[in-house]
Order: sequence, then structure tokens, then C-alpha cells
Amino acid sequence: MRKIVPHLWYDKEAGEAAELYVSAFEGSRILNRAVIEGTPSGDAETIAIELAGTEIRMISAGPYFRFTPSASFTVNCADAAEVDRLHAALRPGGADLMELGEYPFSPRYAWIEDRYGLSWQLSATGPAAPGRKIVPTLMFTGTNAGKAEEALRFWSALVPGSSVGTIARWEEGAPYDKPGTVMHAAFELGGIPLAAMDSGYAHGFGFNEAVSFMLYCEDQAELDRSWEALSAVPEAEQCGWLKDRYGLSWQIVPTAMDAMMVDPDPARRARVVEAFLQMKKFDLAALERAWRGD
Repeated sequence: MRKIVPHLWYDKEAGEAAELYVSAFEGSRILNRAVIEGTPSGDAETIAIELAGTEIRMISAGPYFRFTPSASFTVNCADAAEVDRLHAALRPGGADLMELGEYPFSPRYAWIEDRYGLSWQLSATGPAAPGRKIVPTLMFTGTNAGKAEEALRFWSALVPGSSVGTIARWEEGAPYDKPGTVMHAAFELGGIPLAAMDSGYAHGFGFNEAVSFMLYCEDQAELDRSWEALSAVPEAEQCGWLKDRYGLSWQIVPTAMDAMMVDPDPARRARVVEAFLQMKKFDLAALERAWRGD
């Protein structure tokens, strides 16, 4: 299991979206599906997929959050033909953010929204190493513009198995961006590749709960440390979710909880759900007691 797993929130289309994504990307599969009953949103379907070597979690839990381009998925395509194939699979019913074509940074590139609003950056970069084909990419906008490097260094110091890679910076003359801020940065967080950029343009959007990151913790002590370091918006704390100082949403999750949530015994699952719906920060011992029926 990876330490960090991207998580996507849909109204009621997670299953449909999962099937589209798995069919579009070679070497992909649905790992599991389950239903969490009795949430404030009603019955919520959860889905785990492996997409070209990257694990992604998805949930259908109501029309509360909409995807924005602040969080996108960059796809490192082997060649222009793969860009075109993925564009044909993902673009119908969506929108163009940067039209398919040749750009100074890529011979074949497009930035699109799919029919569910999720953003994809498709770029012909050459064959990608295993697990590096799909890269979650964070764009820091509004009051966050200029904070990308601060954020990625903060997260990397917190999460084991992290490192900061190359950073390309905006130079003098960029119309909206302060010189020295991040044009593009590559980093690893808990073993998965990510990218970040600053954008001073007045986009009118930022991070929200539609895209969050699940941070898996082995024990309560690690969970407590992560929660204390990350949580910066007390009113956002609920059911293991929090927001950090940049407005990015995280789910701080005990590793053992995955097995509880796919337990074939519906009574066990129901007890765990009933327990965690009462929590802000997860209490691993209490969740285990509920799962056992103590």
C-alpha cells in the first residue's frame, strides 16, 4: 500500500467515472467497490482503482464539491499517438483548457476537463517509468500563489519517503507571476510523484474537497503527529478529513481501516461507520473495538 493516495469526490458518478478511466488507460483495473451506509450524504459508494500503476480512491457522496484545475492529473504519454488516443477517450462531454496541439514544452499536449469536470494534462514526454505515468499536479492560485515551494517542502518534511526534485522558476517578465516563484516543480510524497506550480493569474478557483489526499498512518502516534502538523482549519475537521494551511484537503487514515471497510460482514462495517461518523480525528483503538463488536 502507498503512503499517499489521491481521492476524488463525485456526486453519484464515481462508478461510471472509474469504468471510463480504467478503459482509457492500459494496465488498469478496479481494485474494490463498497458502500458506506448511513452517512450524512446517504449511502456512499467507494471505489479503489489502479490507473496505469497509480492507486486512486473515489467516492459518490453528493453534489457538494466540484473539481477545479487547481488539482489535475498530468499523464506522461509515450508519444503523440497516445496523447491523441487519451484525448479521444477523456475529452467527449468535457472542455478544453488548453487545446490539443504543439507547445514549446511538449510536441503534443492538451489540458482538458473530462465529462465529470476532472482535469487532465496529456503530454508526449516519452515512456514513463512504472508508477510515474500519472502525476497529481497542484496549481497554487489566489492567496496561495507563490507558496508552492513552501508547501511542497513542508509536506515533504512531514511525510516519510518524500523528496524534492527539480524546480523551474518564473523569470522576470512573466505577466502574472513573481520572479523566483515556481513555474514547475517535481517532488515525491510518500513514494508517489507529484508536481506543483504557482499561477498569479486571477483564476477564481482554488483547492477544495473534490480532490484530497489520503495519508495512511501505521499507528495512533503517527496519526496524531500528522493531524497536529496539517490541520489548520478547525471547522473542516470531520470524519478523518482536515484542511491544511494552503486549503488542501487531507484524510488522515489508519492503515488498518481499509480492511475494516471492505470486511464482508455488513454488521462489522456498519459498526465502524457508526463509530467514525462521530469522530473528527480518527481514534484507532475505538475503531478496532467497534469492528470487533467489543
